Amino acid sequence: MANHPRRRKQNTLTKLMGILKKNKPSSSQQYDPQKIYQEGLATVKDLIAPASFSISPSFLRVGDRFVKTLFIVTFPRYLQTGWFSPIINMDKMMDISMFIHPADTNVILKSLRKTATQVQSRMTLEAQAGKIRDPMLETSLQDIEELRDRLQQGVERFFRFGIYLTIYGGTKKELDDMESSIEALMEARLVYLKPAVFRMEQGFASTVPLANDELNVANNLNTSPLSTSFPFVSSNLSSNDGILYGINRHNNSLILFDRFKMENANLVVFAKSGAGKSYACKLEILRSMMLGAQVIVIDPEKEYRQLCDAVGGTFVKISLSSPNNINPFDLPKFGEEDDPEDILRGNIANILGLMKIILGNITPEEDSILDRAIRETYAVKDINPQSSNFEQAAQDPPTLSLLYDVLRNMSGGEDLAIRLEKYTQGTFAGFLNKQTNVKLNNQLIVFNIRDMEEILRPVAMYLVLQYIWNQIRSELKKRLLVVDEAWIMMVHEDAGNFMFQIAKRCRKYYTGLTTITQDVTDFINSRYGKPIISNSSIQLLLKQSPSSIDIVSETFYLTDQEKFLLLESSVGEGIFFAGLKHAAIKIVASYTEDQIITSNPAQLIEIAKAKKDLTGPEKYK
Repeated sequence: MANHPRRRKQNTLTKLMGILKKNKPSSSQQYDPQKIYQEGLATVKDLIAPASFSISPSFLRVGDRFVKTLFIVTFPRYLQTGWFSPIINMDKMMDISMFIHPADTNVILKSLRKTATQVQSRMTLEAQAGKIRDPMLETSLQDIEELRDRLQQGVERFFRFGIYLTIYGGTKKELDDMESSIEALMEARLVYLKPAVFRMEQGFASTVPLANDELNVANNLNTSPLSTSFPFVSSNLSSNDGILYGINRHNNSLILFDRFKMENANLVVFAKSGAGKSYACKLEILRSMMLGAQVIVIDPEKEYRQLCDAVGGTFVKISLSSPNNINPFDLPKFGEEDDPEDILRGNIANILGLMKIILGNITPEEDSILDRAIRETYAVKDINPQSSNFEQAAQDPPTLSLLYDVLRNMSGGEDLAIRLEKYTQGTFAGFLNKQTNVKLNNQLIVFNIRDMEEILRPVAMYLVLQYIWNQIRSELKKRLLVVDEAWIMMVHEDAGNFMFQIAKRCRKYYTGLTTITQDVTDFINSRYGKPIISNSSIQLLLKQSPSSIDIVSETFYLTDQEKFLLLESSVGEGIFFAGLKHAAIKIVASYTEDQIITSNPAQLIEIAKAKKDLTGPEKYK
């Protein structure tokens, strides 16, 4: 007979009351308020735990994210340093775990001995059967024997090595696309991955920071290939001193560097036109001045005028009609320890180099005549090392006009005098034959040669460099000497040699030479191009043209990836070399700095218009 519904409900209540009565605490039992309070508090686990966790054979669902774990199943025969860098530097969310389990060397040696015996036995059987040699077997035996030797000598050790990658995606498609990208990157290096199908939970647990290898999928590697998997391979060029050069594109760190703490403070900058080389150097100048360095610039295109005006620098225009003059016969100031004869000889050698640029090719006889004529020119002014008033006489040096007169009255010097006449009385008169009226007493000095005739530009750059070098030798202070478009000098033998001598010697005078060029071929093919690079501890390579990338790659020993980076870089991007370290760099300036140092014509027009609106047309003019 079926139970009545009311009776069935009564039976249920009876059972429930019995359970409550059974679990009712006795009189001796008391509730613990502290325990109840603690159970009601939120713990760290409660805070970090996802809202939900769903497990599927091929992926996980952690909250609203799709998760998948991959593991490396096989490696190629050779591994290159940094082979794992493309994965580490991917701009994607992922967790990576590496598990290295040391193995007993004795056990491995016994196993390798057994394997070597098997391989050698198989090779013998195939030889007896008349089969041709198997390169795979021979290579395997060679690798086994080499590894046995290194393990026995203690040079290498053996490990079981597992790498797991847990990737995240907002959707299943995004997750699959990321997996495909990683597999493509690794398969290009002959490294193959597999998803942890049906073991996704163990894979996820192996990549959280608990140091538990629950997946336990490993490959056997010895020390050498294992070391190539070190994950932190991007160069770090940050220091506590120096200036900000830019952003490290590998890891977004700052490239803070003090060039004066290297073996020498020289810098070379190579880039194609419009790649931002002058922009980068002007930014370095501005920031170096904040740390008290004096900066002297040779500017062939008037690019540094705005920077010079902004910081209250001295702008020296060098041209045929300019009131600014530099006398090549000037002697540097010298102290008590300096030998007057050495100073005079050095300056005569510099003047001879200048004469070779002015007069073109000269014969050995003419070179000897010029040397004697320059000495006699100094002697006319009583500038002689044996003279008692040498230092006082050096304050009033001769000019090029006096050299011209000496050559005219010297046997064999008539032809040289005729060739020199246009610089003293002809078209180019007034440029070289006047006393110096330029002073280097400002923190920033810019020598502008834009308005100098094209044929005289190498002469002007040499003359300015000679004058600057004499001043550097006269007074010791922290300086930067910037030579823009340095290739103009490198095409002349004597001018290139003079630049090279400065690059070698300026370290002793607390000076750093910066050479900037866009004509890489002319610079490097010069006899003194590569020596200048070798004497520069810092190099900055920005965007390169396809026509010059090969010679740049050969000079700086670039990898294929670095060549591609320089070809594909945007403006202000490239590679920064500092000694043995180098990193991809992005030059970054603040808004104020950008307004001061920009070379963009469109931006300069806008800045000029803004100034005109603020100052009025008459004052602006």
